[in-house]
Amino acid sequence: MSDKKTAFDKQLVNDLAQILNETDLTEIEVEQGDMRIRVSREPAPQAFAHAAMPAPAAAAPAHPAATPSVTPEPAAAPAASHENAVPAPMVGTAYLAPAPESDPFVKVGANVTEGETLLIIEAMKVMNQIAAPRTGTVTDILIEDGEPVEFGQPLLVIQ
Repeated sequence: MSDKKTAFDKQLVNDLAQILNETDLTEIEVEQGDMRIRVSREPAPQAFAHAAMPAPAAAAPAHPAATPSVTPEPAAAPAASHENAVPAPMVGTAYLAPAPESDPFVKVGANVTEGETLLIIEAMKVMNQIAAPRTGTVTDILIEDGEPVEFGQPLLVIQ
């Protein structure tokens, strides 16, 4: 008899790895009851509009195929290192304006109210409006328009 915490469906992991390879995704996660399975791979190098990208703290060797792994639920992302920063609620591409030729939603020095749109994060072809979590003044914008952002990354500061 196998232990419930270590038993998992190897075929499911292989199927998830296959989906990663077929769709060029870098990560996929499935939850079944108390079991959470996440399969991830390091993305192939891509040319981004912004040359300066933060390097990962501990870079793993690049693997062309997905490497299946069963991991415990990840710890919560660390709080934004900037005091009063608004963190990214998802991974995606951040846009500071509703359209390329439009004015940005907010600028440094702008007064914002709770619920007001600050920017948009595109994730899986869906444009997600990111609202101000509180009323205040935008004192710093920490990202560039069109920049890829990670979950928990500080986007802008509201004092």
